[in-house]
Amino acid sequence: MDSKDRQIIRALQHDGRMTNQDLAEKVNLSPSPCLRRLRNLEQSGVIKSYSPDVDAKAYGLPVTVFVRVTLENHSEDNVTHFERQVKDTNEILECYVMTGMSDYLLRVIVADLDNYENFVRNRLHRMGGIRSIDTSFVYGTVKKTAVFPAVN
Repeated sequence: MDSKDRQIIRALQHDGRMTNQDLAEKVNLSPSPCLRRLRNLEQSGVIKSYSPDVDAKAYGLPVTVFVRVTLENHSEDNVTHFERQVKDTNEILECYVMTGMSDYLLRVIVADLDNYENFVRNRLHRMGGIRSIDTSFVYGTVKKTAVFPAVN
């Protein structure tokens, strides 16, 4: 990947719906080479998908929660089971394996506090193998972006 490919990616991260003509102009290429580079980025898996940035509150899921999970043990079966359950749980948008005090950091969205309680009681606890759950509720957002920083 070269700097022109990164320019294409950053331009699409700003506006994934722009036409190839607009993209080519933005990155100073003619349309054919720009489209060829774009197709290569898609086929190689660098560009994984195109999806809209949806306002969760407008969608009806205004509560964002970060949940730190520590497992009881790190046996292969326990880890595999937990991660499989996470992948099958729609309220969990992201899950990161962490260093430090917790094993996982989950980003969860729900409609309200009652729905979060239901999520914990009926989804998270039922996964089993969890030693502790620590919850932090988001009450404001300072910055949220999907645009990567420039790489020199």
